[in-house]
Amino acid sequence: MKKVLFVLLLCAAALAQRNPEAPPPPAPGTTGAPQAAAGPIPVQDENVRKARQLLDQCVQALGGQAWLTYRTKQGHGRSYSFYHGRPNSLGVQFWSFWKWPDMQRTEITKQRDVIYIYNGDKGYEKTYKGTRALEKKDVDEYLRARHYSLEEIFRVWLKQPGVALFYDGPTIAENKQAERVTIMNAQNESVSLDLDTLTHLPIRRTFDYREPDTGWKDTDVEAYDGYRLEDGINTPHTVTRYKNGDMIGERFYATVQYNTDLPDSMFQATVTYDPFKSPTIPK
Repeated sequence: MKKVLFVLLLCAAALAQRNPEAPPPPAPGTTGAPQAAAGPIPVQDENVRKARQLLDQCVQALGGQAWLTYRTKQGHGRSYSFYHGRPNSLGVQFWSFWKWPDMQRTEITKQRDVIYIYNGDKGYEKTYKGTRALEKKDVDEYLRARHYSLEEIFRVWLKQPGVALFYDGPTIAENKQAERVTIMNAQNESVSLDLDTLTHLPIRRTFDYREPDTGWKDTDVEAYDGYRLEDGINTPHTVTRYKNGDMIGERFYATVQYNTDLPDSMFQATVTYDPFKSPTIPK
C-alpha cells in the first residue's frame, strides 16, 4: 500500500512540472492577451529620436523658419582654388547670386566679365567671346553639389517618404567637438552632417559618390566656419571644399544678403558659340 501511494505521489509531481498552474482568468472586459511590460525605449527608436532632435536644433541655430524659407541669397568675397591641397592662384573676387530652387549666377574677376550661370540642369559660361554651354562633367559636378547642399537636405530630403535618420555619435570636425547625423533617402543616397556640440551649427557636410568614368569612390566634404548673423540667419562666411581629403576650394564672404529682389532674367542665357567647333570662314 505504501509503495502504491509513493508511485501516485511521483506521478502527481511530474504532472505538476509539465502542466504548471494556469494563470488566473482575465479580468472582466479584457481580452486576456498578454500585456507588454513597461521598459526602456528600443535602441533603434532612441537613435532616430536623437538624430531628429539634433537636426531640429540645427535648424533653430541657423535661424529657424527664416533659414528654412529664404528665397534668394547674394554675396561678395574672394575665392581660392587649390591643387593637391596647395593654392594655385592668388584668389579672385566673386559676386554670387542664388535663387531657390535651382538658379545660380557667379561673376568673377574685378571687372565681373566672366559669368557662370546654372538654371535647372543647364550650365553656361559668358565671356567676351560670347556664351557657351558648359561641359557635361562640369554641370554634373555642380548638380551633385546642389543635390547635397544644406538647403536641399533640409527642404527636400527630410520631407520625402522613406527617409531614414541615424545618430552616429560624437566626433571631431575641423578641430571642434561635434555630433554626427546621417540622412539616407529612398534612393539609398546618404549624407552626413557634423553639428557643433555647443552651437548646433553645421561644421561639415560629407557624402560619397562614384566617378562616372572610372567607378572609383570619391568623398566630397564641405566645411563651414566664421558664422555671423545676416538678416536673422546664421551664415558661414568661410566655406571650404575637400575631395578625398585634399582641399580644392575656399570662399571668404565679405557681405551676404538674403531675400533681395533677383529677377529670373539674371539666370537666363542663350548659347552664341561652340568652342569645340571651327568657325565658319566666309567665302
